[in-house]
Amino acid sequence: MSPKELKAQYRNERLAARDAIPADERIEMALAMAMHGGDAIDIEPGTVVSGFLPIRSEADIRPLMARFRERGARLCVPIILDRSTIVFRELVPGAPLVPCGFGTSGPGPDAAVLDPDLMLVPLSAFDRTGHRIGYGAGHYDRAITRLHEKGLNPRLIGIAFDCQEVPSVPAEPHDVRLDAILTESGLNFVSEAIG
Repeated sequence: MSPKELKAQYRNERLAARDAIPADERIEMALAMAMHGGDAIDIEPGTVVSGFLPIRSEADIRPLMARFRERGARLCVPIILDRSTIVFRELVPGAPLVPCGFGTSGPGPDAAVLDPDLMLVPLSAFDRTGHRIGYGAGHYDRAITRLHEKGLNPRLIGIAFDCQEVPSVPAEPHDVRLDAILTESGLNFVSEAIG
């Protein structure tokens, strides 16, 4: 089986496992993530944190993002402009959210575009070495590459439930490794880059 085929198999299996978690349990798991990561992740006042507003059965990290805001972070969320481009628009309390395609919503075009210092990255599957499988479109990989091309090196924390772990993700040359993974069981640092 090729790396691409194995990734597709893992993606399908782990997303099905995530979908099978009852909604009320996902809420409790997301609150556990906020408890584990809310103070443990290094955030200085003014740190730009990219989170996301949940779609489908993703973890609802809004409680975690709220904790970061309380600690002085500036929040932003990814907006898919076209099939290949993500920008990160500032998420300000009280600002209206608009549909942004692919089932997502976020701040409108008048919101400031920020470059994240820390990215909370949704994923389909992960392994303990920090490799991730996304949703297959490569949006985050391209966004991270663009930030690197600008001389920026955001810290990357994968957001997933324990059931999304796989033994080993087949890494390809374009894949970017995570610095840590946050699940309902805790925060697992895979390098010394954070914390």
